[in-house]
Amino acid sequence: MRSVIAGLDVVTVQQTATVPPAGVVVLCHGFGAPGTDLVGLAEALCSVEPALAPVRFHFPAAPLSLDAFGMGDARAWWMIDFDVIAKLRQASPQALAEFRKVEPPGMPAARKAMLAMVAQVMNGSGLPYSKLVLGGFSQGSMITTDVALRLEESPAALAILSGTLLIEDVWKPKAKARAGLPVFQSHGRRDEVLPFSGAQALQQTLTEAGLEVDFHAFEGGHEIPLPVLRGLAAFLKARLKLG
Repeated sequence: MRSVIAGLDVVTVQQTATVPPAGVVVLCHGFGAPGTDLVGLAEALCSVEPALAPVRFHFPAAPLSLDAFGMGDARAWWMIDFDVIAKLRQASPQALAEFRKVEPPGMPAARKAMLAMVAQVMNGSGLPYSKLVLGGFSQGSMITTDVALRLEESPAALAILSGTLLIEDVWKPKAKARAGLPVFQSHGRRDEVLPFSGAQALQQTLTEAGLEVDFHAFEGGHEIPLPVLRGLAAFLKARLKLG
Protein backbone atom coordinates (compact mmCIF):
# COMPACT_ATOMS: atom_id res chain seq x y z
CA MET A 1 0.00 0.00 0.00
CA ARG A 2 1.27 3.45 -0.95
CA SER A 3 0.44 6.54 1.07
CA VAL A 4 1.78 9.92 2.08
CA ILE A 5 2.76 10.06 5.75
CA ALA A 6 3.99 13.38 7.18
CA GLY A 7 4.86 14.50 3.66
CA LEU A 8 6.86 11.40 2.71
CA ASP A 9 5.78 8.83 0.14
CA VAL A 10 5.66 5.52 1.98
CA VAL A 11 5.09 1.92 0.93
CA THR A 12 3.57 -0.18 3.71
CA VAL A 13 3.70 -3.98 3.68
CA GLN A 14 2.15 -6.43 6.13
CA GLN A 15 1.98 -10.10 5.17
CA THR A 16 -0.76 -10.94 7.68
CA ALA A 17 -3.38 -8.25 8.27
CA THR A 18 -3.32 -8.44 12.06
CA VAL A 19 -4.73 -5.42 13.89
CA PRO A 20 -2.86 -4.08 15.68
CA PRO A 21 0.31 -5.37 14.01
CA ALA A 22 2.78 -7.43 16.03
CA GLY A 23 5.37 -4.72 15.58
CA VAL A 24 6.46 -1.87 13.32
CA VAL A 25 9.66 -1.79 11.26
CA VAL A 26 10.74 1.34 9.36
CA LEU A 27 13.50 0.81 6.79
CA CYS A 28 15.07 3.65 4.78
CA HIS A 29 16.84 3.25 1.45
CA GLY A 30 20.25 4.64 0.54
CA PHE A 31 21.40 7.58 -1.57
CA GLY A 32 20.67 7.25 -5.28
CA ALA A 33 18.13 4.46 -4.91
CA PRO A 34 14.41 4.69 -5.69
CA GLY A 35 12.02 4.95 -2.78
CA THR A 36 10.94 1.34 -3.33
CA ASP A 37 14.48 -0.05 -3.25
CA LEU A 38 14.09 -1.99 0.02
CA VAL A 39 10.42 -2.97 -0.28
CA GLY A 40 11.32 -6.51 -1.30
CA LEU A 41 13.00 -7.01 2.07
CA ALA A 42 9.61 -7.36 3.77
CA GLU A 43 8.75 -10.53 1.85
CA ALA A 44 12.33 -11.83 2.07
CA LEU A 45 12.51 -11.35 5.84
CA CYS A 46 9.11 -12.97 6.34
CA SER A 47 10.21 -15.92 4.22
CA VAL A 48 13.23 -16.42 6.48
CA GLU A 49 11.24 -15.85 9.69
CA PRO A 50 7.49 -16.52 9.21
CA ALA A 51 6.87 -15.07 12.69
CA LEU A 52 7.43 -11.64 11.09
CA ALA A 53 4.28 -11.97 8.96
CA PRO A 54 2.09 -9.84 11.29
CA VAL A 55 4.76 -7.08 11.47
CA ARG A 56 3.98 -3.84 9.62
CA PHE A 57 6.88 -2.68 7.45
CA HIS A 58 7.13 0.92 6.28
CA PHE A 59 9.48 2.00 3.48
CA PRO A 60 9.64 5.81 3.16
CA ALA A 61 11.06 7.46 0.05
CA ALA A 62 13.67 10.12 0.72
CA PRO A 63 12.43 13.69 0.16
CA LEU A 64 14.95 14.77 -2.50
CA SER A 65 14.61 13.76 -6.15
CA LEU A 66 17.79 13.24 -8.19
CA ASP A 67 15.97 13.37 -11.53
CA ALA A 68 17.59 16.74 -12.35
CA PHE A 69 20.97 14.96 -12.23
CA GLY A 70 19.85 12.40 -14.81
CA MET A 71 19.26 9.71 -12.18
CA GLY A 72 15.60 9.02 -12.97
CA ASP A 73 13.57 8.02 -9.92
CA ALA A 74 16.62 7.98 -7.61
CA ARG A 75 16.25 9.87 -4.34
CA ALA A 76 18.35 11.18 -1.46
CA TRP A 77 17.89 12.07 2.20
CA TRP A 78 20.40 14.88 1.67
CA MET A 79 22.92 15.71 -1.04
CA ILE A 80 26.37 14.15 -0.82
CA ASP A 81 29.72 15.85 -1.32
CA PHE A 82 31.33 13.36 -3.68
CA ASP A 83 34.77 14.95 -3.27
CA VAL A 84 34.62 14.07 0.43
CA ILE A 85 33.47 10.52 -0.39
CA ALA A 86 36.39 10.10 -2.80
CA LYS A 87 38.79 11.16 -0.04
CA LEU A 88 37.12 8.76 2.38
CA ARG A 89 37.91 5.91 0.02
CA GLN A 90 41.55 6.97 0.19
CA ALA A 91 41.39 6.89 4.01
CA SER A 92 42.24 10.58 4.22
CA PRO A 93 42.36 11.54 7.95
CA GLN A 94 41.22 15.08 7.13
CA ALA A 95 38.25 13.81 5.11
CA LEU A 96 37.31 11.39 7.89
CA ALA A 97 37.38 14.18 10.48
CA GLU A 98 35.27 16.45 8.28
CA PHE A 99 32.77 13.73 7.47
CA ARG A 100 32.28 12.80 11.13
CA LYS A 101 32.12 16.33 12.53
CA VAL A 102 30.07 18.36 10.06
CA GLU A 103 26.31 17.90 9.75
CA PRO A 104 25.44 17.62 6.05
CA PRO A 105 23.23 20.41 4.69
CA GLY A 106 19.79 18.91 4.26
CA MET A 107 20.09 16.47 7.15
CA PRO A 108 18.01 18.62 9.56
CA ALA A 109 15.12 18.68 7.06
CA ALA A 110 15.36 14.91 6.57
CA ARG A 111 15.43 14.40 10.34
CA LYS A 112 12.35 16.57 10.83
CA ALA A 113 10.47 14.63 8.14
CA MET A 114 11.43 11.26 9.59
CA LEU A 115 10.57 12.22 13.17
CA ALA A 116 7.13 13.37 12.02
CA MET A 117 6.65 10.24 9.91
CA VAL A 118 7.61 7.91 12.76
CA ALA A 119 5.29 9.72 15.18
CA GLN A 120 2.37 9.41 12.77
CA VAL A 121 3.11 5.76 12.04
CA MET A 122 3.26 4.85 15.71
CA ASN A 123 0.10 6.80 16.54
CA GLY A 124 -1.70 4.89 13.82
CA SER A 125 -0.33 1.50 14.85
CA GLY A 126 -1.75 1.55 18.37
CA LEU A 127 1.59 0.20 19.62
CA PRO A 128 4.18 1.60 22.06
CA TYR A 129 7.66 2.58 20.84
CA SER A 130 8.95 -0.60 22.45
CA LYS A 131 7.46 -2.34 19.40
CA LEU A 132 9.30 -0.17 16.87
CA VAL A 133 12.51 -1.04 15.02
CA LEU A 134 14.22 1.63 12.93
CA GLY A 135 16.77 0.80 10.29
CA GLY A 136 18.12 1.41 6.85
CA PHE A 137 20.84 0.88 4.29
CA SER A 138 23.80 3.25 3.74
CA GLN A 139 22.51 6.85 3.93
CA GLY A 140 19.17 5.44 5.09
CA SER A 141 20.91 3.89 8.09
CA MET A 142 22.48 7.25 8.93
CA ILE A 143 19.15 9.06 9.12
CA THR A 144 17.54 6.25 11.15
CA THR A 145 20.49 6.11 13.55
CA ASP A 146 20.13 9.83 14.05
CA VAL A 147 16.36 9.56 14.60
CA ALA A 148 16.69 6.59 16.97
CA LEU A 149 19.04 8.63 19.15
CA ARG A 150 16.68 11.63 19.20
CA LEU A 151 13.24 10.09 19.80
CA GLU A 152 11.66 11.01 23.11
CA GLU A 153 11.01 7.31 23.70
CA SER A 154 13.49 4.58 22.90
CA PRO A 155 12.59 2.19 20.07
CA ALA A 156 12.90 -1.56 20.50
CA ALA A 157 16.02 -1.72 18.34
CA LEU A 158 18.08 -0.20 15.54
CA ALA A 159 19.33 -1.89 12.35
CA ILE A 160 22.35 -0.34 10.61
CA LEU A 161 23.12 -1.90 7.21
CA SER A 162 26.34 -0.60 5.65
CA GLY A 163 26.26 2.65 7.60
CA THR A 164 28.95 4.85 9.10
CA LEU A 165 29.70 7.28 11.91
CA LEU A 166 28.29 10.76 11.37
CA ILE A 167 28.04 13.99 13.45
CA GLU A 168 30.18 12.30 16.09
CA ASP A 169 30.00 15.12 18.63
CA VAL A 170 26.20 14.89 18.64
CA TRP A 171 25.75 11.13 18.44
CA LYS A 172 28.19 10.31 21.25
CA PRO A 173 26.31 12.07 24.08
CA LYS A 174 22.90 11.11 22.71
CA ALA A 175 23.96 7.46 22.48
CA LYS A 176 24.65 7.41 26.22
CA ALA A 177 20.95 8.07 26.81
CA ARG A 178 20.21 4.94 24.74
CA ALA A 179 22.39 2.58 26.77
CA GLY A 180 21.10 -0.95 26.43
CA LEU A 181 19.48 -0.37 23.02
CA PRO A 182 19.96 -3.48 20.83
CA VAL A 183 21.66 -2.71 17.51
CA PHE A 184 22.10 -4.96 14.49
CA GLN A 185 25.00 -3.69 12.38
CA SER A 186 26.42 -5.17 9.19
CA HIS A 187 29.20 -4.06 6.85
CA GLY A 188 31.28 -5.49 4.05
CA ARG A 189 35.04 -5.62 4.56
CA ARG A 190 35.51 -4.65 0.88
CA ASP A 191 32.95 -1.84 0.83
CA GLU A 192 34.19 0.71 -1.74
CA VAL A 193 31.45 3.27 -0.96
CA LEU A 194 31.69 3.58 2.83
CA PRO A 195 34.95 2.13 4.21
CA PHE A 196 34.81 -0.68 6.76
CA SER A 197 36.80 1.50 9.17
CA GLY A 198 33.85 3.89 9.40
CA ALA A 199 31.57 1.04 10.46
CA GLN A 200 34.11 0.00 13.08
CA ALA A 201 34.22 3.57 14.41
CA LEU A 202 30.43 3.61 14.66
CA GLN A 203 30.39 0.24 16.41
CA GLN A 204 32.97 1.48 18.92
CA THR A 205 31.06 4.70 19.57
CA LEU A 206 27.78 2.90 20.21
CA THR A 207 29.37 0.13 22.28
CA GLU A 208 31.26 2.58 24.49
CA ALA A 209 27.96 4.41 25.08
CA GLY A 210 26.42 1.17 26.37
CA LEU A 211 24.37 0.06 23.36
CA GLU A 212 24.30 -3.69 22.65
CA VAL A 213 25.78 -3.95 19.16
CA ASP A 214 25.50 -7.24 17.26
CA PHE A 215 28.11 -6.64 14.54
CA HIS A 216 28.09 -8.70 11.34
CA ALA A 217 31.17 -8.26 9.15
CA PHE A 218 31.14 -10.04 5.80
CA GLU A 219 33.52 -10.52 2.88
CA GLY A 220 31.71 -8.31 0.41
CA GLY A 221 30.98 -4.77 -0.67
CA HIS A 222 28.15 -2.25 -0.32
CA GLU A 223 25.31 -4.74 -0.15
CA ILE A 224 22.94 -6.86 1.91
CA PRO A 225 24.02 -10.49 1.44
CA LEU A 226 21.86 -13.48 2.39
CA PRO A 227 23.65 -14.19 5.71
CA VAL A 228 22.95 -10.60 6.79
CA LEU A 229 19.31 -10.94 5.75
CA ARG A 230 19.01 -14.08 7.85
CA GLY A 231 20.70 -12.43 10.80
CA LEU A 232 18.43 -9.40 10.54
CA ALA A 233 15.32 -11.57 10.40
CA ALA A 234 16.35 -13.40 13.58
CA PHE A 235 17.19 -10.08 15.24
CA LEU A 236 13.77 -8.59 14.41
CA LYS A 237 11.98 -11.69 15.66
CA ALA A 238 13.88 -11.58 18.95
CA ARG A 239 13.63 -7.83 19.54
CA LEU A 240 9.92 -7.68 18.73
CA LYS A 241 9.38 -10.74 20.93
CA LEU A 242 7.64 -12.83 18.29
CA GLY A 243 7.16 -16.58 18.34
